[in-house]
Amino acid sequence: MKNKFVASLLLCFSLAVAVAQDSPGKKILPYPISQHKLDNGLNVVTVPYNSPGLASLYIVVRAGSRDETEKGKTGFAHFFEHMMFRGTDKYSKEEYGDIMKAMGASANANTSLDRTMYYMTGNADMLDKMFEIEADRFQHLKYSEHDFKTEAGAVKGEYTKNSASPYQQLYEKVAGTAFNKHTYAHTTMGFFEDVVDMPNQYDYSLTFFDRFYRPEYTTILVVGDVTPERVNKLAEQYFGMWEHGNYKPEIPVEPKQTKTRYAHVKQENFPPYLSLNFKGPAFSDKDKDLPALSILTTILFAENSDLYRKLVVDEQKARFIGGGPQFSRDPNLISVSASLLDVKDMQYVKDELMKALEEAKTKPMDAQKIEDTKSRIKYSFAMSMDSPDAIANALGRFIWLTGNPESLNNIYSVYDTITAQDLMAAAKKYFKPETMTVGTIAPTDNPPVK
Repeated sequence: MKNKFVASLLLCFSLAVAVAQDSPGKKILPYPISQHKLDNGLNVVTVPYNSPGLASLYIVVRAGSRDETEKGKTGFAHFFEHMMFRGTDKYSKEEYGDIMKAMGASANANTSLDRTMYYMTGNADMLDKMFEIEADRFQHLKYSEHDFKTEAGAVKGEYTKNSASPYQQLYEKVAGTAFNKHTYAHTTMGFFEDVVDMPNQYDYSLTFFDRFYRPEYTTILVVGDVTPERVNKLAEQYFGMWEHGNYKPEIPVEPKQTKTRYAHVKQENFPPYLSLNFKGPAFSDKDKDLPALSILTTILFAENSDLYRKLVVDEQKARFIGGGPQFSRDPNLISVSASLLDVKDMQYVKDELMKALEEAKTKPMDAQKIEDTKSRIKYSFAMSMDSPDAIANALGRFIWLTGNPESLNNIYSVYDTITAQDLMAAAKKYFKPETMTVGTIAPTDNPPVK
């Protein structure tokens, strides 16, 4: 066991050093990515990785809260994250759990704005069984109206628990304030009134599943002690008869914002909190905007930044500051936030954050600082690629963003090209007060900032 751990650590360290010293244009993930598309539109991705006896199977469904376009029908993408573990005629919920235990495997799922992702890691020799049980529930999920109502009640309970947090309350208010038409206006959990009404939406739940749990929305990703030939054969065997659907949601386009907006949560005896949220770009693995924004916000607001040292360490006005852009399929928010010690300092801290963003529009960043930041970003990623699950999770992110796992390599290649001029151009383009939504938590009735 110790020798395996040491070998894994050395492999990871070697990868990190290679990435940090690599020349531009080289792929950051040094493992071949094999892609195979079935006739029904299902994409199958395989990444052989030296993990004797282990394999991670991820199923990425490119449907999240973004795709919930009908009034009164939000929260269903997240609902199916729960419902998919309810069982089928072939395997009940209990039998599914027993199979997981017998294989020594772990399985879970999570939902976000743009996708729902199911994943399990286990014995590579049991990959056939893993495919069988996943294909069964993806194609033959079955639940009664009683089961539906039970799970809908559980979802409501989860919503209520989460919404007790002032941070979650502010997150919801910021989203609802920043977006007037786009579906990013509601969080993954959905609007509260829709969650309350969900137990009455059994018929619609069947419609949602029929629309989105289709091969054209789905990618199967396997990483570990496997070969593309074996994975493709299993995919064809178990998912080849899965029928292609015909539904495509019409995602509303968000109108241009022309004035600063405010979202406020009144909360006594809670650390004052400030967030500045600017309209940002959609993800692209070719454009420079997101990498430039990521590098810029890291330089300005990371723990080693001048402003962090000033506000947090020297002046002790803030507990922390930080921020960055959101990677999402459609234009989303670039957020910069601060937790304060005293609400009286909120305007001062906001002014300091805005001053830094304004200076970034005209003051070139030091070239060496830019290169050092690029290296840290790439080094951090490389050091995390130490298991089949970690690699699959990273690739899954880019699968749901573009449908193509190679986007991971593509976007890191773009990072290599970013210059000081690109940082200034991004700052001028996106850090505009008229596109900003200011979020605050304070013991006051109104936002304590202008």
